[in-house]
Amino acid sequence: MKTLIHRYGTPLTTGLFLVSTVSGVALFFRWQPAAFHLMHEWLSLALLVPFGLHLWKNWKPMVGYLKRKTLIIPLLASILVAVPFAVNGMMKSRGGSPGFRAMSVLTKAQLADLAPILKASPEDLVTRLRADGHKVDTAEATLESVAASSGVRASELLLKLMPQRPATP
Repeated sequence: MKTLIHRYGTPLTTGLFLVSTVSGVALFFRWQPAAFHLMHEWLSLALLVPFGLHLWKNWKPMVGYLKRKTLIIPLLASILVAVPFAVNGMMKSRGGSPGFRAMSVLTKAQLADLAPILKASPEDLVTRLRADGHKVDTAEATLESVAASSGVRASELLLKLMPQRPATP
């Protein structure tokens, strides 16, 4: 176990930290957020394992930092910097991003109400969903109900039904 910790703790911490850094910067500047969001969340969680190995490997120096009180100020500064972000996030409405909120509203709407937004007739939406193998009784159905009976996500159905943007030259 000790060999594993010494061999992989710091290198894995470094590698996953670099991935987290690149994906975090990309998310901050909104560069391809769809490509980086899940990567950032999951690999930042995965970073906890090698970080734990790194701490274990370097436990004596960490205790030394604590004894000399050189760890206390950086930890307190980190917490003080983080708190305003957490408070700001808790004070915002719980609705989340406007895109996700809109997706939720649209997938709960009846197909008849959704049709004008998707530039189609209610019958066309029913026909397209049926052609795709989904059970749809009437235009009063919602994408959530269709998705639930089909075992797919309602957001996937909505994305399939959205009009395609014309290709840019």
